[in-house]
Amino acid sequence: MISIQGVTKRFGRSTVLTDVSLDVLGGGSVAFWGANGAGKSTLLRCVLGLLRFDGRITVGGHDVLRAGKHARMLIGYVPQELGFYDDLRVDEAVRYFARLKGIAPRSVDAVLVGVGLPGQGRKRIRELSGGMKQRLALAVAMLGDPPVLVLDEVTASLDACGRGEFVSLLSRLSGTGRTLLFASHRVEEIAALAERVVVLERGKIETVTRASDFSGHLGADSTLHLTIRADARDSAAAVLRSGGFAPRHNGVGLLVPVRSEHKAAPFRLLADASIAIDDFELLTARSTPGHAHTEVHS
Repeated sequence: MISIQGVTKRFGRSTVLTDVSLDVLGGGSVAFWGANGAGKSTLLRCVLGLLRFDGRITVGGHDVLRAGKHARMLIGYVPQELGFYDDLRVDEAVRYFARLKGIAPRSVDAVLVGVGLPGQGRKRIRELSGGMKQRLALAVAMLGDPPVLVLDEVTASLDACGRGEFVSLLSRLSGTGRTLLFASHRVEEIAALAERVVVLERGKIETVTRASDFSGHLGADSTLHLTIRADARDSAAAVLRSGGFAPRHNGVGLLVPVRSEHKAAPFRLLADASIAIDDFELLTARSTPGHAHTEVHS
């Protein structure tokens, strides 16, 4: 369904992606993982044909640069930053975007029910919570029932409850044979939604692995998700490695695999090094392989 071949992207003298190649079969689910600046969002925008690049990307056989309109008709896209007009009513927004897409939508009420927004059509967008706005963005992306769904850090601004509800909704949608391509820095989202994980490091593919193996590597027992300010993350990772842990960067901090009896040790190591932790979550494996959930939120 999606073929990425030898993609390189430069902004001036800066190379953001270098010779990236990847194939995603129809109905597959692939997550992009990496620290901020690894190239995740840039690669997704290349897939959408929003950026010029060297190499070739096709979606459903359509070249995204030469036949971008045909390729994008196959894609539903939900960005990290939403751009709705706050004074529009919800049902007006759905009809507006349907007209932009050249689609005659089925009942707006049915569209909203499909994303868990029943009876919300008359509300102004400014009255919606963050989670409800994300559901509306998903409703717009699903207009025309596209076979491919592209998501860019869509739960980054949601609280734990909102994230869980939105991921459950995406899980139901991806179980219908739809191809899913998404960027995330949350291991529980990858465990719930992805079949494969592509780890990007400075614009290059570092590894491609099964999601179950990736989640297991991050912590067979538990994984601490530590939110740490950007300028302290490398130092924190070095301190944790010296203490025998194997931290990995994500978009907002570090993921640290821990055994249940040692889950307090990273806090002591970082406190001794005078490195502040802004927030944390403890992610534990469910009884179902390849899934994780948040057990503790500070």
